[in-house]
Amino acid sequence: MSETTDQQAACLPRQPETAGVALLRGDPKTAILRLSAPMIAAMLLMSTYNIVNAIWVAGLGADAMAAIGFITPLFMVLMGLGSGIGAGATSVIARRLGACDREGANRAGVHAFVLVIGLALLLTVPLFLFAEPIALLFGAGQTAGLAADYGRVIFAGTVLLLFTNIGYAVLRAEGDSKRTMYVMAASSVLNIVLDPILIYWAGLGIAGAAWGALISMAMVSSILLYWFYVKKDTYLSLSWRGFAYDRRTVVDMLRVGLPASLEFGLMSVLAIIINWMLVSVAGTDAVAVYTAGWRVAIFAIIPIVAIGTSVVSVAGAAYGARQFGKLRTAHRFATGLGVGIALAISAVTYVFAHPIAWIFAYAPESAHLAPQIAAFLAVMCIFFPFVAPGIVSGSIFQGTGRGINSLIVNLFRNLVFIAVSAYVLGIMLEFGEVGIWWGIVVGDILGGVFGYLWARFYVDRLIRLNDGAEPAGSGLDETPDPMAKPAADR
Repeated sequence: MSETTDQQAACLPRQPETAGVALLRGDPKTAILRLSAPMIAAMLLMSTYNIVNAIWVAGLGADAMAAIGFITPLFMVLMGLGSGIGAGATSVIARRLGACDREGANRAGVHAFVLVIGLALLLTVPLFLFAEPIALLFGAGQTAGLAADYGRVIFAGTVLLLFTNIGYAVLRAEGDSKRTMYVMAASSVLNIVLDPILIYWAGLGIAGAAWGALISMAMVSSILLYWFYVKKDTYLSLSWRGFAYDRRTVVDMLRVGLPASLEFGLMSVLAIIINWMLVSVAGTDAVAVYTAGWRVAIFAIIPIVAIGTSVVSVAGAAYGARQFGKLRTAHRFATGLGVGIALAISAVTYVFAHPIAWIFAYAPESAHLAPQIAAFLAVMCIFFPFVAPGIVSGSIFQGTGRGINSLIVNLFRNLVFIAVSAYVLGIMLEFGEVGIWWGIVVGDILGGVFGYLWARFYVDRLIRLNDGAEPAGSGLDETPDPMAKPAADR
């Protein structure tokens, strides 16, 4: 009997598997494909909403587009908190399910909800009250008022933003990516419908875009609560009965969650730095170009992000079951899949750069931005393929509980490679706005290669140090640190 079959058989008598949990414990290639497909569909639809949102906001003029660009870094911080704690929850839950510890997985899910609710209580009021000063601090200038109108509504929904991220994370951790797709898709469709109504028909302007997001998050939260606590048909029960604080669970979650949250913070810091450099060399129109073009770039890399998200669950289950060879398979397969998809997207983006740019500059007030947006997209086509090695490698680290490794990869990618390259090419060598774009590409290439090589070394060493190890109890604490020397050498 194979190692996989042995491990599944050991779990079955105590806790019958759902299809999702069985998928996580099976072949990693199959799991990545089947988990990624629904997530790609859902994330593409969400990104379609982001692009549609930008199209509607573009009708309000370049100032409105730039205003959202100045709030986006802080919004990414909030997303990072939810997604980071969610990554920690996914990692812990998947590892414990891989080790047949269903009760431990339940506790991790409940603790994740407690953490994000506490964070929302701390953050909502100050962000709401100081939205305009924050926008000014980020360089919004004359667009600070518009940025604050948008930001106050978004910040008021902080608890919904964080809660939905955790709900998605719990479903992904138990291999239920289809249900995650359903709620994410419903949220996107509702947003697409509400945007023109609230922005133009109701006369709310830029705030209408934020209200559409808030209403859709409330709808998603209601559905998640219904599934978890009314219908109760998820694999995890997430019961609050007899809840008691478990320091070990929290620490295990935060080992991944805090570094993952900081990764989003690094992205926000990078966005602030890029905005500052663009303003210094080309003015606020350059920020509007970057904001519009970056929405397309985010859309283009969504399949890679979805693959990486799936890798966290697959790697966590393999690590919890101590089936370390699956980590190598998952890393190589997911990276190759991501690069292949990115190359296809790059070709399409390059061919249709000008029509895509026109979508974001159809209004008379922003028509002059179209050629620059098209030029930005043509440069970013080189950026896309090198995103996959970095994202997948970070997901391997997160899935195995090494969140700090993933943080270091992103620290080098964003603040060492990309920021420095953009500064050198755009400002020091005086290539201006275009030099900053190329700096982003150069930094991405260096960061992707660095992340992939480190993750490959980590996985190979983990396999060597644990060659012949049998699956064990929790799969969490008793697994040797792969970066340490074998006992015989100490």
